[in-house]
Amino acid sequence: MAGIYIHIPFCKQACTYCNFHFSTQLQHKQAFLTALKNEISSNDNFIDRNDIIETIYFGGGTPSLLSSQELDEILQTIYIQFKVSANVEITLEANPDDINSEVVANWIKIGINRLSVGIQSFVEEELIWMNRAHTANHAIECIDIIQETGIHNFSVDLIFGGPLLSHEALEKNIQIISSKNIPHISCYALTVEEKTALHHFIATKKSPPTNSEKQAEQFLMTMKLLANSGYEQYEISNYAKPNMRSKHNSSYWQGKPYWGFGPAAHSFNGINKRRWNVSNNSNYINNWLSHQPACEEEILTDTQRLNEYIMTALRTIEGINLNEIKNQFGEEKSTLIIIESKKFETEGKLLIQSEQIQLTTTGKLFADGISAELFF
Repeated sequence: MAGIYIHIPFCKQACTYCNFHFSTQLQHKQAFLTALKNEISSNDNFIDRNDIIETIYFGGGTPSLLSSQELDEILQTIYIQFKVSANVEITLEANPDDINSEVVANWIKIGINRLSVGIQSFVEEELIWMNRAHTANHAIECIDIIQETGIHNFSVDLIFGGPLLSHEALEKNIQIISSKNIPHISCYALTVEEKTALHHFIATKKSPPTNSEKQAEQFLMTMKLLANSGYEQYEISNYAKPNMRSKHNSSYWQGKPYWGFGPAAHSFNGINKRRWNVSNNSNYINNWLSHQPACEEEILTDTQRLNEYIMTALRTIEGINLNEIKNQFGEEKSTLIIIESKKFETEGKLLIQSEQIQLTTTGKLFADGISAELFF
């Protein structure tokens, strides 16, 4: 089983906090689509093309900027080139301002059966500060449209920890989510990345900085409020109602192989090889219009593979599986991880069971640091 990720590198406008690869210049969109279909149609066997594709994910950027016909042409190219499961999960990232009943109906017709909606907040002041293209009303209306039109498997993104978001406003955001019975939530702390507008605004005192104490408090609030509303925190940033986990994102954490198509997209062969496409639209387009790859590859060492497993597994509700480590990397590594984990168990940050190591609620506040301490 394998997945496919497709990076659509276009947005209407730049959000202040975003450091993903995208462009607001759409004049090369048609050339990009031709290049993308050429890449998908290449004779590349980075992953066995007989592997059944069980998930397809349109990310970006803003994939909902493409027309239904353009999206369908990409999907038809995939169906020609790959063996796709009859129960494939096809997710489209979409912004609230791109959503209306007709558009959603057209998405359903071409096979899209899951949406990931970039709401970020239901607070108007925050949306303006983030330079989002939608309003708070758009955010609420699009949820009603999605549910009324017939897509019942969808997710919304929320950001917490911003300087304008009070605890009361965060609680209101989560109350709206609970009242709308949204099946899946991805919640992220606002991060300040270099070379973003937000980084510049904070550096030049045009925006207040983030507060780590406030972010920790809001993370704990989010976990508690969503748990009380029946959501399972199956990964640090992802919450789902029963049986509504994202299959595509879960495959990353489970180490399954996946293809990445489009500029800046990554691929993994499920064993020890990773590849990433150039993060430059012009280079990507020019290369693939001539049917020439535009990527780099690396072979992962056993130590890199083990460290990646520790990092991803620890973020999930299942945690680190010690039997998995024994089978793949040897019993010595498993024993050493247990020894290194003891101090975090004493501090109340890790729970060590017979063949499992999991983060506690407190431990989730320190997940990256704990993973780094456990690395080989």
